[in-house]
Amino acid sequence: MSEEKKAIVRNLGFGRRMHIPPLRVHHKLLKELANSFKLGKNTLEISYGSFRVLPSTIGAVLGLNASVNYKEISKENKQIFRRFQGKTLKSLTDEMMSIGVGNEQDHLMFGRIFILYIQMAFLLPTTINKISPVHLAPIFKMDKIKEANWGAHVLNFIIKGITNYNLKKKKSIDGCLFALMIVYFHLSTKKEKKGEERAAQPWIANWNREQLVERMRAEIDEHMKASSSSSESETTESEVYSISESETEEDSEEPTRKQPTRTTKKRQSKKKKVIVEDSSHEQAQSYHG
Repeated sequence: MSEEKKAIVRNLGFGRRMHIPPLRVHHKLLKELANSFKLGKNTLEISYGSFRVLPSTIGAVLGLNASVNYKEISKENKQIFRRFQGKTLKSLTDEMMSIGVGNEQDHLMFGRIFILYIQMAFLLPTTINKISPVHLAPIFKMDKIKEANWGAHVLNFIIKGITNYNLKKKKSIDGCLFALMIVYFHLSTKKEKKGEERAAQPWIANWNREQLVERMRAEIDEHMKASSSSSESETTESEVYSISESETEEDSEEPTRKQPTRTTKKRQSKKKKVIVEDSSHEQAQSYHG
């Protein structure tokens, strides 16, 4: 991405997203996070304690605004709706990289494409690889994009994804579980280090890639235990994953392994690694800020 385009991203209020390193998050950790999130209370209940997750919490994690009510889709933007309806993540990525930004109209169009891209790829990922109305809503109010309550927007989508997973038994989890992971890592570390200075925001800026990888490995190996074992026992052992910008056709071709289910039989299932990366290089799809 050119420096001029990065400047537009910063002007939209997403400059702090450049702190997020390219990262693979194991499905087991995401499953534990989903099982530890208590619907209704909106708390993460793990061995370190109970942590309340609010829109402001998500805003603090990712460096996004979380202070006002989110707006509904405007009825006056049918042309824009048709312009992006049915677009896939790949088509948005290609268009975002190729579009020029030589004038104000191009700036505005690039901004709209970026907002759609960052939602599909990271903030509001889904298992359906096409733009949905929830992704389109913000681009109709580009003049107020920095004031939008992104914390609530992202948190509501996480809650919906976990609800569908826990109650409707979906095998995949929509939503930015990466944000929940940082909430857990940050608040549990803070609890261990009482008396130290308050960490700077966004919280993700306090973690480099090596620290995140080390902590994830420790959690997967031994430390992270959901407080509600009953919820764990009722959940199927099939693979759980969250879609993100780097889960393309190339990433989906993973080696298979045996996976237990509720029955006594074992079956082969694809081992999907979850990829949580930042914005937009054409090949690696990682954001180099």
